[in-house]
Amino acid sequence: MTSASLPTIHNLKVEDFKGAFSFDDYFKRLVEGVLPELQQEDDNDHTAHQVGLVGSPQLAGGGIQNLGSIFKQAQFQLVDLCFQVDGRLEKLHKEVEFYDRKHEKRASVLEAGIESLYRSFDGLDARVSSVGQTAANIGEHLQNADSQRVTASQAINLIRYLMEFNARPGDLMRISSLFSDDDCVSDAAAIAQKLRSIVEDNMGSLGSGIMGAKTTSNAAVGLEVAITNLQDYCNELENRLLAQFDAASAKRDFVTMAESAKILSKFNRGMSAMQRYVASRPMFMDLKVMNKDALFVLGAKEESGCKDIPELHKALSTVYSEILVTVQDEARIIAAVFPSPSVVMAILVQRVLEQRVNTLLDKLLLKPSLANPPQLEDGGLQQYLCILAGAYERTKKLADELQALGCGDFNAQGLAESLFSSHMEDYIEYELASLGQLFKVKVAELKDMQLNLVAVSSGPHKKGSIMASYMQISDTAVQEFVKWNEKALGRCCTMLTLAKAGPLATNANLIFTCLLSEVSQYTTEGLERAMDALQEAATLRARFTIPSTSNRCVAVAAAAAGGAATIAGEKSVRVFMVAIQRATSNVALVQQHFMNTVLRMLIPVDGAHSACCEEMAAAMANTERTALKGLQSCINAMIAELERLLVAEQRVTDFNPPEDHRTSPDHHPTQACTSVMNYLTRMLNVVSNSLEGFNKRAFLTELGNRMYKALLLHLQHFTLSASGGLRLKHDISEYADYIIRNFKAPEVEVKFRLLGTLVNVFVVAPESLPTLIDSSLGEAKEEAMRLIQQREDYKVAKIAKLFTLS
Repeated sequence: MTSASLPTIHNLKVEDFKGAFSFDDYFKRLVEGVLPELQQEDDNDHTAHQVGLVGSPQLAGGGIQNLGSIFKQAQFQLVDLCFQVDGRLEKLHKEVEFYDRKHEKRASVLEAGIESLYRSFDGLDARVSSVGQTAANIGEHLQNADSQRVTASQAINLIRYLMEFNARPGDLMRISSLFSDDDCVSDAAAIAQKLRSIVEDNMGSLGSGIMGAKTTSNAAVGLEVAITNLQDYCNELENRLLAQFDAASAKRDFVTMAESAKILSKFNRGMSAMQRYVASRPMFMDLKVMNKDALFVLGAKEESGCKDIPELHKALSTVYSEILVTVQDEARIIAAVFPSPSVVMAILVQRVLEQRVNTLLDKLLLKPSLANPPQLEDGGLQQYLCILAGAYERTKKLADELQALGCGDFNAQGLAESLFSSHMEDYIEYELASLGQLFKVKVAELKDMQLNLVAVSSGPHKKGSIMASYMQISDTAVQEFVKWNEKALGRCCTMLTLAKAGPLATNANLIFTCLLSEVSQYTTEGLERAMDALQEAATLRARFTIPSTSNRCVAVAAAAAGGAATIAGEKSVRVFMVAIQRATSNVALVQQHFMNTVLRMLIPVDGAHSACCEEMAAAMANTERTALKGLQSCINAMIAELERLLVAEQRVTDFNPPEDHRTSPDHHPTQACTSVMNYLTRMLNVVSNSLEGFNKRAFLTELGNRMYKALLLHLQHFTLSASGGLRLKHDISEYADYIIRNFKAPEVEVKFRLLGTLVNVFVVAPESLPTLIDSSLGEAKEEAMRLIQQREDYKVAKIAKLFTLS
C-alpha cells in the first residue's frame, strides 16, 4: 500500500474544539477509516502469496508502518493545533481582562448614580409626605370652617326663631311658617326641641349661651316669653301628632303611624306615643276582654268541682296562649311603626303581666288560712298548692315566651316571679301544713278502720282482745306518704329551680324531714300496737306460769292448761314479725325515695346531704328502739313457749326409764324434743320471712343462746340414768343438728356442740368423769359439775369424792 493510497487525515481547526469535542472519538473515527483499507491490502497479499505472485512475506508489515506514519502526521497536526489554541486563549484572556476593567469602571459610575437616585427619591418622598400633611391640615381646617359655618348658620336661624318665640306672650301667629307647615312638622319639632334645650341650658348658666354675657336672673327674665311660647307650641304640636297617630291607629294606617311615631320620638323619646299606644290596646280597655280570662279559668274551676286540677291548668294554658298570640300580633305592628320597638314591647309586656296576668292570678290564687284550713273533702291545702305550682310554672313559661319577642333589657321573668311574692313568703309553711293535714286524715282513717275491727271482733257484750282487733302496719299508707312527699318536692322544684340551690336544698330537706317524721310516727305506733299484742300474750301466759320451786306435777299441769296462752303467744310473735317486715319495707321505701328524688336537690349545697342523713338516722332511731324491744319480747315469748313445751312434754321416764326398759333403749327423740323442733320450724319460717341479713343473724344468735340456757336449766329438773343419758344425748344431737342447719349462727353452733359434749357426763362411767371434764369440758366445768349432780348414781357411786380426790 503506497503513501498515496493512505487515507487523508481530517484537517483539524480551532473551531472543532468548541462544544463537546473528544479525542477518543476522534481517534476512533480515524482508526475506523484506515483499518478497512489495510485489511483489504492484507487480504490481497495473502492471495498473491498463495499463487506464487509474492516473493517475500515481509511485505505484509507495510500496512502497519503506514499506519504509524498516519498517527505521526496526526500528532504533528495536533501539536500545531495546541499552539493555535494557546494563542487564541491568551488573546481571549487579554480581551476578558480589558472588558472586566471597563465593566468595573462603568459599574462604579452606575453605583454612584443609583445612590444619588435613592437620595433624590428620599427627598421626594419627604416632600410628598409634607405636602400631603399640609393638604390634610388644610382639608381639616376647611372642614372645621364649613362645620363652623353650618353651625353659625344654624345658630343664626335658631336665634331668629327664638326671637320670634320671645316676641309676645301667647302670640304664635307671627312665627315662621316652618312651624305651621304640615309638610315640615319633623323639622319644626326638631328645631323646637333645640330651642327648648337652649333656653333651659341658658336658665342654669352664667355669661354663656346665645343671649350674651348676662347674669342668670337677667337671662331668665329675657327668655320667659320664649319659654312659655315654646312650651305651648311643643304641647300643641305633640297633641296634634298624637291625634294624628290615634286617627291612623284607628284606621290601621301603619305608614302614617310610623311617621308620627318618628316625629314624636323627639318629644321625651316618644314615651307619650308608646304609652298611649299600649294603653289603647283592647286587652286593657275592653272590660269584656279583661273579664274573659277570669271567667274562662274560674268557670273551669267551678265545673271541675275543685278536684280536676289538670283541667284548670289546661284552661290557664289556653288563656296564656291567647295572650301570647295577641302580643305577637302587636309585636309585628310595633316593629313596623316605632323607631324603638324593644322599648314599646317592654312597656306592653310589663302592662300584660301587671294588669292582665296579675288580675287573673289574684282571682285564681285565693290563699287559705293556716289556722283554719279547708277540709280535705273540699280540696284542702293541697288544692291551693297544686293550683299555685301550676300557675307559677305556666306564668314563667309565658314570661319566657314574651321575653323572646324582643323586650330589650326588660326582665319579664323577674316581674313574673314578683307576681307570686306574697305566695312565696310562706310557701314552705303551706307545704308542710298540707303534708300534715294529709297525714292526719290518713291516720284518722286507719284508726277508724281499727275501731271498726275492734267492734266486730268484740261483739256487743264482750271485751275484745288486742290480738283479735290488731290492725297491721299498712304498706299502701306509707306509699301514699311518699307519693305526697314526691309531689311536694316536685312543686318545690317548680317554685324554686335548681338555679336557687340554697333555698331549694333547705326546703327539700324540710319536706323530706316531714316525711321522716310521719313514717317514723306511723311505723313506731304500728310496732307499739304489735308489742301490745305481745304484752297481752305475756300477761295471759303469766297466769299459767308456776315458779320453778313448785312441784313438778303442778308445773306440768299448768303448762298443759296454757293452750290459749300458747296460741296467743305464737300469734303475737307472727303479728310482730309481720309488723317488722312492713316497717323494714317502709324504711326501704323512704330510703329509695331519698336516693331517687331528694339527693339531687341536696348535692349542690355543701353539707346538706350529710345533715339530711343525720336527720334521717335520728328520725328512725325511735322506730329502731321499738323494733329491738319488740324483737326481744318475741324471743321471750318463744323461749317461754319452748320452756312450756319442755315442761309439758318431757316425761320423767324419758331420761330415767324403769328397770325393765333399760335393756332396750329408745333411739328416737323424745316427744318434748319433737314438739320443740316443730315449734322452732314454724317460728323460723316467720322469722325468715320478716328478717334478713344482720338482723336475722343477730336475732337467731340471741334466740340460740337463750335456748341453750333454757335446756341447761331444764335438765336440772331431771334425774338421769345411763340409758336416759343416751336418750338425752340423742335429743341434744337433734337440737344441735337443727341449730347448725337452720340458724347459721357460729356462736350458737359452738355452744350446742359444747352441750353435746356436756351430756356425756351422763353416759361415761363414774371413774371417767374427772378425765372427761379435764380433757373436754375445761371451759364448761361449772355447767358439767351441776349436770353431774343429776346422775342417778351420783350419791351411790360417791362421784363428789372423785372430784375431791382429784
